[in-house]
Amino acid sequence: MKTKLFLVLFFLLSAIAFAQESAFTGKWFLIKDKSVDIDRYQYIMLDITADKNEITLYQEWGRKKNFTEKMTLKTDGKPQKVKFNDRIFQTNLYMAVKTPIGESKEVTAKFEGNRLIITEKYFVKVSQGTKDLNVKHVYELSDKNNVMTYSVFRDTREGLPEIKYTLKREGYHNAYVMRMTDNWEIEGKLPEQACLITLQGIVNENSANLYFIYGEQWDFRFTPTFFDYMKDKKHYTFTQLNSLEQAINTFKDKIKGYIVWDKEVRTSLIVSFTLAGLEKAIVVSEDMIPLMNKLGLKQIEDFRGKFTGKSDYEIYSWAYDKYWKDCSRDYIVWIGGEHGKIMKPGVVDFGMTKKAFFSDLSADEKDALECSLTKKLFSEMKPFSMVMGWHSYKKDLEETFVALLSKYALRMEGLHTLPNMSFMCQVPLAEGFKFKNNHNIKPGVEYKPEKKVYISFIQTDCLGLGAWTRPGRGDIPYTWEVTMNWVWLAPALLESFYHQATPNDYFLGSLSGPGYLYPKNVPKKHLPKLIEMAKELMKKLDLNAFEIMDYSEDGDIEGNSDLTPEVVDAYFEGMPDAIGFVNGYYPSSTFAKRGKRALISFDYYLSKERPEDDAVGDLKELARLNPQRPYFLVAHIRQWSDISRVKKIYDKLGPEFEIVPIDIMLKMAGENPTFTEKYFDIKERKKNK
Repeated sequence: MKTKLFLVLFFLLSAIAFAQESAFTGKWFLIKDKSVDIDRYQYIMLDITADKNEITLYQEWGRKKNFTEKMTLKTDGKPQKVKFNDRIFQTNLYMAVKTPIGESKEVTAKFEGNRLIITEKYFVKVSQGTKDLNVKHVYELSDKNNVMTYSVFRDTREGLPEIKYTLKREGYHNAYVMRMTDNWEIEGKLPEQACLITLQGIVNENSANLYFIYGEQWDFRFTPTFFDYMKDKKHYTFTQLNSLEQAINTFKDKIKGYIVWDKEVRTSLIVSFTLAGLEKAIVVSEDMIPLMNKLGLKQIEDFRGKFTGKSDYEIYSWAYDKYWKDCSRDYIVWIGGEHGKIMKPGVVDFGMTKKAFFSDLSADEKDALECSLTKKLFSEMKPFSMVMGWHSYKKDLEETFVALLSKYALRMEGLHTLPNMSFMCQVPLAEGFKFKNNHNIKPGVEYKPEKKVYISFIQTDCLGLGAWTRPGRGDIPYTWEVTMNWVWLAPALLESFYHQATPNDYFLGSLSGPGYLYPKNVPKKHLPKLIEMAKELMKKLDLNAFEIMDYSEDGDIEGNSDLTPEVVDAYFEGMPDAIGFVNGYYPSSTFAKRGKRALISFDYYLSKERPEDDAVGDLKELARLNPQRPYFLVAHIRQWSDISRVKKIYDKLGPEFEIVPIDIMLKMAGENPTFTEKYFDIKERKKNK
């Protein structure tokens, strides 16, 4: 029995070892930006074939084959003779060092886990004659065996700058990049850029192939910085595409055809997006048809003149009858936002990959027909499914739209300008990466407030929209609302934010659930599940404080955002590990305490227009209006204000004010409350109505 067990264990370990050795097999190409300078070569390729007891290593340095070498070695660690076939000292082309052609070097090779170690002993010719060298080459795998670090150690280079190259497996993380302009007008660049976004939705369906860097005026400012992050941390190599024709030619084999939309009927473009996702087609305007014919693409549908004179309700009703049965019930997309001659369909690529239905229907009861169709669409979606995009600025209000979708237990992931999600949802976290927040509360430490004003600043509208890439980050304690669905929608993007965070950057879960919703409008039977989903996202992202926002009451964001006791209880009960909660957007009035945990509402909102001195005056007046100390003041900062501006305001507040991270404030407020507990007043609602 012991013999059998030993043999099984032996063969198992042998299989594991061989699997690791065979992981070296393949072609490997240099990542120049992550490697030591290689002078005129500009290129290294390794071609490795690994067997149980043998390895063949072929290397090319320089595309014109300035240096090549092929060695087949036993991997038992015993010395072997290999003849020099070139005088080039390949790792340092411009040093006056030559190898002796015709002579042999003594070579050993062995595997150590995920490393291949090759040692060499030989002499070289130098200006003063010859010199014996001992060289160790270490090839180490990482990133699930897709990246190789190649280090060269020579006894003559001890204590000097290291020689280290980074290579990646052939075909690993190669992609294309294009740059978008800030012109999104129908008679401008919209037709071409909408076509490109639908191309992105096709080619990124199963892998990350096409990435866009958006213009400086785009809502989400992270596209250039994340591009750099992918090259630096994710080992991506990008090829620049410079024209629509070049882009289509590059991915022509993936495109099933094209759909013509009508420039005279803006809504026809939104309907085209639905069909594009179902058919794997690109969308084009009439003036682009000659290019499509030149490229040999077939026409799938032509909407020119089809919707002339029809209302949006009639157009979307037609689209519902034609396409809804084939569309997703997990995702639906609103291409709202700007109206008229402008459209910014940044989220279309992701919606296409999910075969989503696209619209910009109204959620306002005054638009009876459109609102009825919106309700019909929402009612036929699965509970907890995603509404991507954004409401139409022309047709309704954010509050009206979110209030309606919440009634169907749906959750929103805005905006319509959310870019590159078909790409980013497929870029995984770094191997072994764990989200780690900069928690400020230390176990066993008592946080007893003094008689002063404690102030915390929270940035609005998620990490990507805000001041993250602007001046001042890290100078003061600052809280950032985390778009928690990005943990599955764009994991590497969140990784980049966590990676870049300073000790003063603290992350807060938002907004009301696993996505944007209004809890007072969510059916009671569904709210616990949504809170549970949010709790799980918080756990993954190492978050322990959460923000709630509900403007369902007045349909006006400046209106009543207070919460009922039932809703407050649902969060305290559903998130037992949260140290506390923040409520509102503009100032709100709900304050609550359960045990030693607190829910605090925003007492101040800093708009982008407010002069700094006026903001200082506002905050000092709030301190006078709330004379009991400590006074806990949470300020919401609109995303257009960078941290430098906020710091200037704080520096003028005087010694009575002390800035603290929001987790410490919530802990102090929960254990030493000076606020008056207050909730949404149902009697007041009835009175107003």
